[in-house]
Amino acid sequence: MSLKRRNRVEATFAMSSMTDLIFLLLLFFVMASTMSSPNDIKINLPQSRAKQNTKNVVAKVSIDNLGNYFVALGKAKPVAIAAEDLEGYLASVQQQDSAMYIALHADEDIAYKEVVHVLDIANEHKMKLVIATKR
Repeated sequence: MSLKRRNRVEATFAMSSMTDLIFLLLLFFVMASTMSSPNDIKINLPQSRAKQNTKNVVAKVSIDNLGNYFVALGKAKPVAIAAEDLEGYLASVQQQDSAMYIALHADEDIAYKEVVHVLDIANEHKMKLVIATKR
């Protein structure tokens, strides 16, 4: 085998290991990016000029642009819930901790009556409610 051809073969082997390394890094970053935020609900929050953040949110109620309701406790993953079951769910959560806050994440395009429905439940059970907005 000539020296020129041998160098070309060695260069090919060196490049193949570099390609494997780049492929593995690409695969790692694709897998890591999908694990970081697992299928969150896409909600377009309305704007606000308020600067205060609420830290003690225990229950989160989300309403997407189709009017579907989702609930979550703390940092848990949101779970779909029927509108008629929302009051019972929030009442059971309030029994666990009466000093809790409810964070309402409502899409800016939904009907106002959906927001009023959650406000009525919170008012009836004397719950503290915070409406989430984006800055």
